[in-house]
Amino acid sequence: MKRRDFLQTTALLGGALALPAKAYPTLLPGKKPQHVLIIGAGFSGLAAAYKLKKEGIKVTILEARNRVGGRVFSHQPINGESQTIELGAEWVGASHERVLELCNEFNLELFDNRFETDLIYRGEHTKAGGWSLSPELETFWQNKQSYWDRLSSKEKEKMDRMDWWRFLSRKGFTDRDIDIRELLDSTDFGESIRKVSSYCALAEYAESSEKNEMDLKIIGGNDQLAKKMAVAIGDEAILLGKKVTRVDQSKEGVTLTCSNGEVYQADRLICTAPTYMVLKINWQPGLPAGMSEALHALQYARIGKFPIVFSERFWGRENFDCITDGVGHYFYHGTKDQPGKKGVLIAYAVGDKAEVLNSQPKEARMRLILDSLRPAFGDLSSMVSGETSYYWGKDAYSYGAYAQYGLGQWFDLMPELKKPFRSVYFAGEHLAEWQGFMEGAINSGEEVVEQMLS
Repeated sequence: MKRRDFLQTTALLGGALALPAKAYPTLLPGKKPQHVLIIGAGFSGLAAAYKLKKEGIKVTILEARNRVGGRVFSHQPINGESQTIELGAEWVGASHERVLELCNEFNLELFDNRFETDLIYRGEHTKAGGWSLSPELETFWQNKQSYWDRLSSKEKEKMDRMDWWRFLSRKGFTDRDIDIRELLDSTDFGESIRKVSSYCALAEYAESSEKNEMDLKIIGGNDQLAKKMAVAIGDEAILLGKKVTRVDQSKEGVTLTCSNGEVYQADRLICTAPTYMVLKINWQPGLPAGMSEALHALQYARIGKFPIVFSERFWGRENFDCITDGVGHYFYHGTKDQPGKKGVLIAYAVGDKAEVLNSQPKEARMRLILDSLRPAFGDLSSMVSGETSYYWGKDAYSYGAYAQYGLGQWFDLMPELKKPFRSVYFAGEHLAEWQGFMEGAINSGEEVVEQMLS
């Protein structure tokens, strides 16, 4: 049973895990809105606005950043060249139906962004195809979907209270197995697997594509989809540089006040802001205690992307990536299948490693990153021709890359965070079936519109 089906079934049975949760009292029950305000022009806000426009409802998006896309952040690292890398959301999964449908609708092409992974572990480099885990863990991994399907609801609830590291340890896998799974899996969740619910981990791996949804990317940058959606919604409906500081609700609807003093009014509001920004808003009346506590409890993954431009693609193949036990952590070819002699390797670090790299002066950070690759390629300093970085742990609008549900939080926090509050509805990747994907953000934005209009 898929995670979404499991949650819906539990809700129908009246269990404590019910999703969606019962809403707080609404001010305008059953009345179709004429005008809806949306906080945030990330993929969730854009998806909600696009769906509302198709329903003939006026929308106005207020976005604090000076661009659309939110945590989708495409970047051209080499002046004068068209190569594009992603400083934010990277992959479109093979099973991401809505992203694929929207790309088709807007005539956007995708390319194969799958990689074959080298390993650098304890000073030794092994090329893709030359390393593996123990036969016991390999067998478990091949059968993880059937293992997941056999679990009862009670067993899944229990798994949410156990971390992924402990779950694997109790299976009796070797230290090397667990070390490597720590390196691999922490890149998916943005923190150590000692902080990840074993329910969330197994659910994602059991239901993902072979490459864990790291399959495709939009030609020209993932932000092309955000820009296309923005044009379809209408530039006049998307107001950039508008940071909402106050939300007032009354019988007449919702009034938003921005940091520059501008005021906007509408019948309803959809808030797609990350939890950090939600808590920065002065809500009148104040948010319910249960929702406020959930907002404070949910953490976001500390992920940093540290791209390095090299004068040549010394790694030898376009589909190169490499997991390492160094501070650089995970490297992948950010300019895969894009023309040009130069190429970009992106060092993708999570948790404490990302925090360390971000805190170092540029020269020290570069040494740490290059040292992570040294066992495979030696001294690479002479080939470096540029670098940049983006640390989502200090992003001014999210203070993290994406939501990371901790132990025992999935079934407790999400129901609270999904509840409408009077005339306000909430959406975002943190309320999706999976965190960290564009697909989830889009799904959440569209689902909240259906909830509002039902």
